[in-house]
Amino acid sequence: MRIVVAPDKFAGTLTAPQAARAIAEGWRRTAPGDELVEAPMADGGPGFLDALQGAFGADARLEVVTVPGPLGEPAPVGLLVAGDTVYLESAQACGLHLVSERRPMDATTVGVGRAIAAAVDGGARRIVVGLGGSATSDGGAGLLAALGATSDVPLDAGPSGLDGVTEVDLAPARARLEGIELVVAADVETTLLGMFGAARTFGPQKGLTDEQVITVDHRLDCFVEAACGSTPAERRVADQKGAGAAGGLGFALLVLGAEVTSGIGLVAREAGLADLVAGADLVISGEGAFDYSSRAGKVVHGVASIAMEHATPCVVLAGRVDVGSREMRALGVESAYGMVDRVGEEAALREPDRHLADLAERVARSWSA
Repeated sequence: MRIVVAPDKFAGTLTAPQAARAIAEGWRRTAPGDELVEAPMADGGPGFLDALQGAFGADARLEVVTVPGPLGEPAPVGLLVAGDTVYLESAQACGLHLVSERRPMDATTVGVGRAIAAAVDGGARRIVVGLGGSATSDGGAGLLAALGATSDVPLDAGPSGLDGVTEVDLAPARARLEGIELVVAADVETTLLGMFGAARTFGPQKGLTDEQVITVDHRLDCFVEAACGSTPAERRVADQKGAGAAGGLGFALLVLGAEVTSGIGLVAREAGLADLVAGADLVISGEGAFDYSSRAGKVVHGVASIAMEHATPCVVLAGRVDVGSREMRALGVESAYGMVDRVGEEAALREPDRHLADLAERVARSWSA
């Protein structure tokens, strides 16, 4: 059999390349004659740059700049340069993994703006920003400040600084990026405001209390009006899919003229995943938790959709499986297997590579011809 192994990261335990290697290693124990092609994936969040670097190989070079992290500490950010295009991963500058103490009211996206500025100074004509996994909920205000935007309140102090905002001048930031194509590679389709917006959907996992969620959503609403205007037509950018990605970073990039694309779609295209799947007998994807959030915009759904287009079965190996068979098949997944079901959560977290390989070894007994 020819098998494509295209997992996402297992958040907090394994990178996507590590997960792909573990799955391939375990599978070969049962079926050493099978041909396994490792194609680690990402959706715009953590691991975005790793997946692209693996896909580009020698056709791209990695440069590193140091920028302020979400709470001001130095953070190294990779700039993957391929011709006149620069790819960067916002989580490297404002990711949740960078904060030991969650202070979502103070966390800022200044570092992402600084990284974009470095790419511009380096001669980039096209900049692709992967969004996801952020510790921030500032609507991208910090990014705009780093690129020159001004306001009657501090834009670089997180949601706390947006209290009372009435004016935002985007002209300097737009001038800074004049002639440059901006692309947002998003992991979610969330809009910025309201019941299903950035603060309410993702704020709690970043540390926002219920009361703070309401406060932040209101301040972001005022921020939109200050930056864009008060009419429905002027505010429409906040309602675009992806505007709420990475705590509103999507919104900030959209007001600077960016276009939004699916992160997994972009990575899959650059990796030639469709061509790999077209010649395969089976596709294996995976992630830490295969659950309700694995739907549109996420790696498993994107990989399974490509597999469906080529009538190739797709199975998922995950840390934990929290979806039923009906939901699974709606996503295009034939079967899903979890490490936690076999060894328990503590063991799965302690030795994820070992137990993922063992799981792949067992699954191969059922799926290898």
